[in-house]
Formats: sequence, structure tokens, C-alpha cells
Amino acid sequence: MRILWLCNIMLPLIAQALGRESSNKEGWLAGLSDRILAESRNNEIELGVCFPVTADEESLRGKVQGISYYGFSEDTVHPERYDVSLEHHLRNILRDFQPDVVHCFGTEYPHTLAMTRAWNRPERTMIGIQGLCFVYADHYMADLPLSVQNGKTFRDVVKRDDLRKQQQKFRERGAYEKEALKNTLHVTGRTRWDKYWTKEVNPDARYHFMNETLRANFYGKKWELGKCRRHSIFLSQGNYPIKGLHYMLEAMPEILKQYPDAHVYVAGDEITRFGTIKEKIKISGYGVYLRRLIDRNRLSDHVTFLGRLNAEQMLAQYQQSNVFVSPSSIENSPNSVGEAMLLGMPVISSDVGGVRDMLENGREGWLYDTSDVDRLAGLVCHVFAQENESEVLAMAAAAAAHAGRTHDPDANYSRLMEIYHEINVCV
Repeated sequence: MRILWLCNIMLPLIAQALGRESSNKEGWLAGLSDRILAESRNNEIELGVCFPVTADEESLRGKVQGISYYGFSEDTVHPERYDVSLEHHLRNILRDFQPDVVHCFGTEYPHTLAMTRAWNRPERTMIGIQGLCFVYADHYMADLPLSVQNGKTFRDVVKRDDLRKQQQKFRERGAYEKEALKNTLHVTGRTRWDKYWTKEVNPDARYHFMNETLRANFYGKKWELGKCRRHSIFLSQGNYPIKGLHYMLEAMPEILKQYPDAHVYVAGDEITRFGTIKEKIKISGYGVYLRRLIDRNRLSDHVTFLGRLNAEQMLAQYQQSNVFVSPSSIENSPNSVGEAMLLGMPVISSDVGGVRDMLENGREGWLYDTSDVDRLAGLVCHVFAQENESEVLAMAAAAAAHAGRTHDPDANYSRLMEIYHEINVCV
């Protein structure tokens, strides 16, 4: 059976073979492709992978360790724009690889819609739900003050990328998502949230439940209270409003009253930089607001942006932190929450999207209403309190056991093989 993957990134094994730096995004794809290759004699699958590249690389193609790979030209910087020439490039790939099933990972980029149009075989098309832009758009502003929502910096004006425009771009991407979902008869998901929304768009599509496998380096590793940095808080992202860093900054003054050494560590670029002329020109409206919160709440010595971290650096940061917090205004099932749970560390998350399907509130971690920053502060202090240590450790252990089942590589691989064979045989 010939399976063609449509991915948002070049797989690490392909990048390494071409002597390029591999992306840290969607690391679970690497583990899945490695497993398919290792089991190739038994699964009878020949795998092809296509992914976006720059215009001067659109003829990129070859074979690595038995995987056929293809590049296609796409402007991923502006995913709100649909380029009809994508369909032509993808038809050429389809003609060359001749797949039995096309598996699109995610709906967030126009290439998924282009693939469904180019392939035009909904009975042999499967789309895996990650996030859904058409839903995320409604939560994009995440309770920001109206003055911030409507504000513009020099960078925002020049790039035509202020917060209102960013929200509109999500809506435009959402329109492509909806059409792509209507063009398939098979969808994979893992929460009641994504099942509900995909059925709203296409009630005729068959929904296949399938959990995700996490990055390989997180398996077999454990978080230990005695080895972490006490009163440290880790957030895996914070560069746009949906990820909710501003909620965390609003909660910090209450936390600091009880724990003056509390510190927030945020993976990703420091979008609040304002020291040089260049940084002042490049700062975004959201970056200005975060900086204002940091200054107003006197948090400059209590917030550290860690820059872009690879998988090993992320693992180290989880293990060094006292608690993981996901304060997002919307999520489906964030892998960052899964990674923290798998390690057996305390987890606090906003009760949004499909998170409730990942973590049982009060038994495996804590969920709270997104905008309730007082509750967020109270939960962080509860985790930090020495008298709650046994409770916190018991919940973290329960979370690890749950995540071990959810993200079981063997079970998830077997389930994917079942789905592929069901689609191939039933057509």
C-alpha cells in the first residue's frame, strides 16, 4: 500500500540526509515515520512525504531510507493566501508517487485544500486534525483590552499585521480548512472537541479516533521534585495571544506575594525586546502589551524568554521546572500538556477545547477557567506549597500513567495501520 503524507515540515531524517537543520515542530512525525520504516516488512507500506519549500527548491525530490520525498513551493509566511499553482505542483507529485491513500497532517495551511482538490478522491483522503483556525479565530484576542486589540505599532503598520489583521487571517485560513474538510471522507482526531467541529463542517466524513505519539526523547524520562528549580513556572509558547502568556503575567503579582522568588520561563523568541532601535521598530502590538504588563507588575526579574529550544532543551526545561502551565485561550489537545504529563510533573491548564479529554481535573492536574487569573495564581501557589507535596506528587503520577496510555507508541502505530488498511480495503 502506497501512502503519501502531506506535512507542514520536512521530516528530520530527510533534513539530516540533505545536510540541513531539522525543525523541532511536529516532532512526533519523526517517531511515526521511523516506526513505519522499521516495520516495513510487516506493514507492506511504501511511504512518500511531501512538504513546503521555497520557490527555488520546488523541484526537490529523492529517496531516503526507503521514503520518497517531494518539495513543493508554498509561501508559508502568508498562509492566509491561496495560490492555485499549488494544485499543479501537487498533481505532479501525485502522478509520480501514485498513492493509494493521501494522509494530510493538519488543516492550517492552504496546501491541505490544494491537495484535496488535486487528488479529488475523498474516499482515499484522510485529514488529521491538529488545530482548527476557523474556531481559533473566535478566541484569538483572548480577553485583551480593546485598546490593545485595536492598537498598532510601526512594525504592525509596515507588515499589515496588527492583531485585528492577524485574527482576520485566521478566519481566511479557516475558510480553506472548511472546504478541505468537505473534500474528504476520513478524518482522524483525538478529542470530543475536534470531533464536534469536524462533524459540524462535514457530517458525512468518517471520524477515526487516534491519539498522537510524542517526541521520542520524552519516553522513559521522569520529572523529580528534588531536582527541579523550586517556584519555577514553565510555558512552552507565548508569542501570540491565543497562548495566553498575558494571563500568566497578570497572575504573577499574587503568586509573588507568597513566593517572592517565583519565576516564569517561556520557550520561544523574546517578543518584548525594546532595547535597541531595531528592536523598537520590530516589536508587535502584543509584544508591547506583554512588556507593559512586565513593567507594571515589576516582573522584569521574574520572566525569562528562553529562545527556540530543540527537543532535548525542551525536555531539560520541563525537568528543571516546578510546574507546567498552559494558559491558552483555545487548544485542541496540546502536545506540551501531554509531554509534561508523560514526565510526571505537575500540570495546570486552562479548561479549553479538548484539554479535558487529556487530563482529569483534580486527579491528574488542575483545570481552570481561562480568564480567571486569580484561580490560576491560587493553583500555582497550591502546587508550590510544601504541605501539599504528597498530593501534588500523587496527581503527577496519575497524570503520567494516563499520558502513558494516551501516547503509547505501539497502540497509536497499530491504530494508524488499522485505519490505513480500512480505507484501502473498503474503497
